[in-house]
Amino acid sequence: MRTYDFSPLFRSAIGFDRLFDLAETVQRAGEDNYPPYNIERLAEDRYQIALAVAGFAPDEISVTAEQNVLTIEGTKVEKAEREYIYQGISTRRFKRQFSLADHVEVKSAAFDNGLLKVELAREVPEAMKPRRIAINAVPNKATRQLEGVAA
Repeated sequence: MRTYDFSPLFRSAIGFDRLFDLAETVQRAGEDNYPPYNIERLAEDRYQIALAVAGFAPDEISVTAEQNVLTIEGTKVEKAEREYIYQGISTRRFKRQFSLADHVEVKSAAFDNGLLKVELAREVPEAMKPRRIAINAVPNKATRQLEGVAA
């Protein structure tokens, strides 16, 4: 597998939104690819992570946001011993972590048709948003208006 070093790009961008780390962190961790997931941009500052967690109930999954890390864990509770002829739906426990960029907050999590969908939003504080500064012209003291009689 070939890896690419994007650090020169990050060095030249001051305050760059590191959303690329969402995908890179999981890839670098060397863990397996269970459960599979998608990261989708819904709008300029809105994102969604969807995990395929078929076979899990909503109460068997926990979603935790702490500082800049989103952790999703699943533990399947088997109520009765079953005898499977073929078991293709994986129900092993998992722990998936995503590094979130600065000012990205988890807004909600919903379980829909075997997919866990986590909504994220980037909300930059008003004090950190760029604002336009007006340039005031200082009157030149040497300039004077001449008064005269109009002809």
